[in-house]
Formats: sequence, C-alpha cells, structure tokens
Amino acid sequence: MVLQNLDPMQTDNIQITLLRLKDGSRLLRLSEPETGLALERALNPSRPVLPQKQLLKALFETMIQRAGVLMAA
Repeated sequence: MVLQNLDPMQTDNIQITLLRLKDGSRLLRLSEPETGLALERALNPSRPVLPQKQLLKALFETMIQRAGVLMAA
C-alpha cells in the first residue's frame, strides 16, 4: 500500500479543485495523488469560499497525517 512510504508531515502535494455544477452549486475537492486519499464537499453558498477551503484543507491535512501514523503503527 502506498501509505507505507508517506511522511506524515508532507502535505504539500494536496491538489484543490473547485467545481461548479450544472445547478450552480459548487463542490470543493481535495486530493493527494501519492496516497490516493480524497475529500469532497459541497460548499455553502451563503458563506465565503476561502474560509471553507481553509477549514477543509486543515481537515484533509489531519486525515493524511493520521493515515501515516496508523500505517506506521
């Protein structure tokens, strides 16, 4: 499994994609190509995008770090 080689502190490879769906809603996708982990969330249209993006990125970085710790155990 790829996670065995993951340095838990390496979260620089996170790719962030903002998608606009046909109905006008927006979807934020965060992915890390080395591990294959991904997180998608529909954005709240009544809130600014940047704070939502920062919150999801922090959550995703935590997920990656925990996955690295679990695989090292």
